[in-house]
Amino acid sequence: MNPGRHVVIASRIFTPEGGAAAYRLAALRDALEADGAQVTVLTSRPPGGGVPSTRSVRRWPVLRDRSGAVRGYVQYLSFDVPLLFRLWGPRRVDAIVVEPPPTTGAMVRIAARLRRVPYVYFAADVSSSAARGIGVNPVVVRVLRAVESWVLRGAARVLAVSDGVAREVGELGVRPERIRIVGTGVDTSLFRFDASTAARVEPVLVYAGTMSEIQGAGVFVDAFLRIAEEFPRARLRMLGAGTERDALVARARSTAGGDRIEFPGTVPGATVAAELGRAAAGLASVRPGRGYDFAFATKTFVAGACGAPVIYAGVGPAGDRVAQASLGDRVDWEVDAVADAMRRVLRSEPDVAERRRIAEWVDSHHSSRAVSAEGARAVREVLR
Repeated sequence: MNPGRHVVIASRIFTPEGGAAAYRLAALRDALEADGAQVTVLTSRPPGGGVPSTRSVRRWPVLRDRSGAVRGYVQYLSFDVPLLFRLWGPRRVDAIVVEPPPTTGAMVRIAARLRRVPYVYFAADVSSSAARGIGVNPVVVRVLRAVESWVLRGAARVLAVSDGVAREVGELGVRPERIRIVGTGVDTSLFRFDASTAARVEPVLVYAGTMSEIQGAGVFVDAFLRIAEEFPRARLRMLGAGTERDALVARARSTAGGDRIEFPGTVPGATVAAELGRAAAGLASVRPGRGYDFAFATKTFVAGACGAPVIYAGVGPAGDRVAQASLGDRVDWEVDAVADAMRRVLRSEPDVAERRRIAEWVDSHHSSRAVSAEGARAVREVLR
């Protein structure tokens, strides 16, 4: 990459805020800078503030839901509309990298056209497929699909996290030569194995991530309630936010044993790593039949990177990795099957050597280093 090229990353979330997108884009920023590019990140202020803007990371106040997430189209637009004007701030821009949702992509396509620069769309998912899967009004889905197709077709490159996402992107009209499959990775410098922590494993099951109709995290709450009397010392910790969180809290509070299901909310990545490092197992899921069977549940590899065996419920390529690499237990998205998997892991003796093996496998195969290197290579192609 020619030194001095200026790349702008536009994303509603960025580190230190937790989330797969935040970690993924931070790794891409680092890879681009290592290539000699100047990178400016246009993002939002994290919940609670306390993280000021800098010369290279410029933050903007946005609307958030009750859980603190930027989720929902009013919240998205509170970031997207100012973004159109913020993209005029940098004196020189050679390329823009944008993360979903498609409304953010639409602002970037308009700005990129006016500034006569290319943009790269990092397709971690396909929003219109998700909307269709959770039963959004068909008229809304058609509009969203049209917008998403328009945004994707305008991109010089589309970075897909998996073969399944690449297929969905292709169905939206993107030419194959513009699609790059970069894979899915996690920050293994943050989420990593610690032998001293692994020696103090507790009877705790940890879910760390979004709780929505797509993930179907309620299957873990229901399964834990089913086994709670058998394991009086066990606890379930549901870290994160999402549209189903309040309903899951209410379900747990109304049932015997539910007082041992904890909902701390969104926590920093370092806290997630510590929780998973001493957890009996990490939990991950993709609910079948929601139009999102191709989704990669990144939390699978976050747990594995910390050495926690994974109970994976449902469909998706991450579940295939769990089975193929013996990262834990893959089961159907069904309460009895998940409850049986919880019994197995809570009855087993922690194995420090096995936890180390799981972490080393994730570091070798799903580290964000490899993903960011592929992403930087695609941006380099566009700049050339």
